[in-house]
Amino acid sequence: MRVAIYPGSFDPFTNGHLDILQRAAVLFDHVIVGVLVHPAKKCLFSPEERVEMISDVIKKIENVRAIHFNGLLVDFCRSTGSCAIIRGLRAVSDYEYEMQMFSVNNQLAPDLETVFLMSSPKFSFLSSSIAKEVARYGGDISGLVPEKVARAMHAKFAAKS
Repeated sequence: MRVAIYPGSFDPFTNGHLDILQRAAVLFDHVIVGVLVHPAKKCLFSPEERVEMISDVIKKIENVRAIHFNGLLVDFCRSTGSCAIIRGLRAVSDYEYEMQMFSVNNQLAPDLETVFLMSSPKFSFLSSSIAKEVARYGGDISGLVPEKVARAMHAKFAAKS
């Protein structure tokens, strides 16, 4: 069975993330959305909240599940029996960072493949940061994030004000 990890902080999970995930799910037998627990990163949602939202969004995709992890990505991949890492590329600006990450991961686990999927053009501008910024000021994020994520974001920002 070919298992791939789609890692990220996913704070929040956007329609761009969903687009990459749906396309990856066709390429692999099983895809795990690996929600990174990064202690130094200030996130809007807890790892558990992110996994819960993603799980709700992906419930109709039979070969996908979401779990959170901490530590090295290559260790997480080994623990799940994964053969590949899925990464999305939006623009040339993403390429340099992703190439550095690929090089490090390849050094640590040469047998682990990295598969880059280009963002669909309609999501090439979209990032979690942009979605948070629009939501923070009460903007319409319905085209940026799945419906459940939008509701959760609006609730978080309403509670902070």
